[in-house]
Formats: sequence, C-alpha cells, structure tokens
Amino acid sequence: MLKNKTVLVTGASRGIGRATALLLAEHGARIIANYNQSEKEVDALLSELHDKGREGVKVRADVSNEQEVKAMFVEVRRLGGIDVLVNNAGVVSNNLLLMTSSGEFQKVVDTNNRGAFLCMQHAARIMTKHGHGKIVNLSSIVGRNGNSGQVAYAGSKAFIIGMTKAAARELGPAGITVNAVAPGLIDTDMTRDLRDDFKVKLLNNVALGRIGTSVDVARVVLFLSTELSDYVSGQVIGVDGCQIM
Repeated sequence: MLKNKTVLVTGASRGIGRATALLLAEHGARIIANYNQSEKEVDALLSELHDKGREGVKVRADVSNEQEVKAMFVEVRRLGGIDVLVNNAGVVSNNLLLMTSSGEFQKVVDTNNRGAFLCMQHAARIMTKHGHGKIVNLSSIVGRNGNSGQVAYAGSKAFIIGMTKAAARELGPAGITVNAVAPGLIDTDMTRDLRDDFKVKLLNNVALGRIGTSVDVARVVLFLSTELSDYVSGQVIGVDGCQIM
C-alpha cells in the first residue's frame, strides 16, 4: 500500500513511533526515522528494517529547534522528498496545575506543539509542490477530554487537534490530508511509570478490557497514510478501546 512512498516518522526510536515505522515499512514505505538523543535505539530500529529487506535511514533533529528541523528537511529533500509525515515526537508531563512550573510547561509546548508545527510546515511546502501528501499528528484522548494532573500535556494535545483541523482546511485544495490519532491507555515508556492502582482505575473505564499496544495505534496511522483514507481529512480518530465516546 505504501510502495515507493517516503515516510518521515518523528520520535521513531521507541514506542508508537517505532511500531509505526516498522508497520509502514512492512507495507512498502521507505522510512526516514527521526530521533533526538536515542541513537542506539534508532540504530536498532534500522537494523531490524534492513534485516527484513526494508529501506530506512536516520536523521537526528530536536523538533523543537527550528534550525535543526530546517536542516532535517534539507536532508529529506536530498533523499527525494516526503509523501507522509507522522508527527509523533512528544514528551509527557504529569503534574497538577498549581505544581507545574513555567519551565515544565514550556518544555511540553516546545516539543509537542512547536515541533509538530515546524515539521508540518516544512512537510507541507514539499507536498504542496507535488500536489499530494498525508500528515498524521499524534494527539491523545486527554486532548479531547482533559485529565486531572496533566494540565500542560492535555493542553498541548488539544492544540494538536485544533492545528490538525485548521491545516486540513488549508491544505485540502493542494491534495493533502491532515488527520490526528488520539491514543488512550497504551503500553509505552510513558505509561509504564504510572502507579499500578492508577492503571487499574484507567483500565476499568476501557470497554475492551485491556491496555492498548503501540501496534494498535500504528495500524490506524497506516490507514491514514495510505490511499484507503484519501477522502478522510480533518478527523481525530481515537484508539482507546472505547475508554471515551
């Protein structure tokens, strides 16, 4: 489904980003795996791709840094351009409103919002010239419904939803679809540190009765990255086991 398509996955070294890179490559995509500090992990990802006969390269960039994003897209152009952008890089912040420092808030905004904005802007310039493209932004169910103790994180993921919808309207005439995926309780590095009692409380609200996996999310990203979703844009698709409706 993605043969001869080039996909840039930000934050590709672990979790949802890694699962997405592997799944999209399995369906024929050439992967550009973005990472910031986790070079060992991204090298392991590329080794796995190459062992399976798939194409993949790595590009280091802190997505919150405009100059580094610009340099990354110079490399993307050198590699032949981009058909799909998966805006996955992000950080989580678990803290109450009155306990959240301005520095903590700024770090979340810089990575989750500024980073997604910069990558989408640069990718859209390339896609507009080609007359086609797909952008998939990773949001969260807390961006739709909020969550106590995650004011900064929930706010950043709500921003992703608004940006996705606005960009979908702007870029649609250029043949570019823009959608968001909103994962719920997913088994990743970000959720493994949650207290067991808190996990149980969350799991009790999941109708399907299990914690989701990174592959569950990657499958929806795959759909939004292929021609199967050509008439889907400006949407927010929850991947939460019916935790919210």
